[in-house]
Amino acid sequence: MEVFIEDEERYQTMSLFPEDRELPAEALDSVQVKLSGLEVRRPRVFGNCWLACELWHQLELDEFWQQRLPPAREAVSWEKVLRLLVVNRLLDPGSEFHVHRQWFVDSAMDELLGTDFAVAEKDRLYRCLDRVLEHKQELFVWLRQKWADLFHADFEVLLYDLTSTYFEGEMEQNPKARRGYSRDQRPDCLQLVIALVVTPDGFPLAYEVMNGNTSDRTTLRDFLKKIEETYRKAQRVWVMDRGIPSEAILKEMRDPERQTFYLVGTPKGKINQHEKKWLELPWQKVRDSVEVKLYQHEGELYVLAKSEGRQAKEIAMRRKRLARLLRKLRAMRKSLPKRDQLLLRIGAAKKEAGRAFGFVKIQIPKVGQAVTRETFSFQVDKAKLKAAQQRDGHYLLRSNLTGEDPAVLWTRYVQLTQIESVFRALKSELGIRPIYHQLEHRADAHVLIAFLAYCLQVTLKNRLLIHAPGLTPAAVLEKLATIQMVEVWIPMVDGRRLVLPRHTQPEKDVQAMLDHLRLALPSQPPPRVKASSVLPEETPATQPALW
Repeated sequence: MEVFIEDEERYQTMSLFPEDRELPAEALDSVQVKLSGLEVRRPRVFGNCWLACELWHQLELDEFWQQRLPPAREAVSWEKVLRLLVVNRLLDPGSEFHVHRQWFVDSAMDELLGTDFAVAEKDRLYRCLDRVLEHKQELFVWLRQKWADLFHADFEVLLYDLTSTYFEGEMEQNPKARRGYSRDQRPDCLQLVIALVVTPDGFPLAYEVMNGNTSDRTTLRDFLKKIEETYRKAQRVWVMDRGIPSEAILKEMRDPERQTFYLVGTPKGKINQHEKKWLELPWQKVRDSVEVKLYQHEGELYVLAKSEGRQAKEIAMRRKRLARLLRKLRAMRKSLPKRDQLLLRIGAAKKEAGRAFGFVKIQIPKVGQAVTRETFSFQVDKAKLKAAQQRDGHYLLRSNLTGEDPAVLWTRYVQLTQIESVFRALKSELGIRPIYHQLEHRADAHVLIAFLAYCLQVTLKNRLLIHAPGLTPAAVLEKLATIQMVEVWIPMVDGRRLVLPRHTQPEKDVQAMLDHLRLALPSQPPPRVKASSVLPEETPATQPALW
């Protein structure tokens, strides 16, 4: 076999013989090994790390970052350091210190990156974060082209939305860390706001990190400008929720010279402005359980949609909250607490009931009155509840695509759930929250690392849609994690040690999955010969001290 002699840094072809067998006289470069001393060491995950690196190569991100992060005097390529951070974020999200302290040792990234523990040095990981942000816009353009080449991705319809992620700590050195509307239900923490543009297939086109107190309505104008500057002007359709665009922005987008189209949700209060007109219009069926009415007004097309499934869901949710509220009110009427205590309990019930609280009329004792069954009573406002149920399942869309098929408009709007799934992946699966970095540029780089990890995930997702539509990225990565990397250590008679790194063979179901995805595991790494100074009880040179 061909082995790598570590202390001499060269490859050599050797013939191996057991220690109890004499070497043939004509044998060259032959050695004897002690099979009785064979050991298996360092079991660690390999399969999912290997697949993540394959996705990295498929998007040619190694080429992109090698061009922009040249190796200066560093012993390890910055591209490999970045790849290590992104693969960790995809598979087992943790801090840079966790990568340095534990995860790198427990994974086969040393074999996949072709380097030792130097790639996971703590300071090197943090310094990598300082080098990546300036290439963000170039990265967007690169990824867009790769997805177009690999999956024929279409970027004519864009979904736009915002989310937030919060910090742990005071963040005195980060001016973007502010308090604002928290989508994470953490108003007690400082936060960042992240604006994201994705396609209906989930391919992200761009994102931006903004101050934590940024209002949704102030973000769209700058984002439209950045997309046009980066990808040139084109007839794009922007799909947004109702809280994002202002009337001034919509007016600008309707400008014929701009050729920018929009589809946006609209408050139901708009229905009341032309209620008589709506009542006279017929319903048009666009799906088995979806009907629409169309109405053009001042250059815009209004689409009133009614979904039976959504109607049933909204009624069930309200009924559940209302039933819980009524149980609490009955308990109060039975126990008859003091007036101040009663008001506190009603306030807590109101907060939990939300909008359902408005469908109950409550008579409260006046100041100085005792709480009795006569002074404290309640009843459901049946007329108001019936009117609300008639509006359930209805939602109003508006667009400047006046000639578009209403079924197409409705389909595009419901695709907004795709960007919500992207946010869920970033926050739950990729662990973008909370942020512990104190410096602004490192907090922004933390978001970029999560963005790159999501790019690998969405690439795998779309590959699965082609070859194995019944599988999810999480299921595939979990299955491949069963493929381990081990090291077989065989002592040689001359005191040196032969080390054979080997990844385990996949089980039948894992191999079948790889065949469906048209993936083949790499060949086994070449054996190495370690110097005689390496003792059996020593830890491998790549492993850090655990004290």
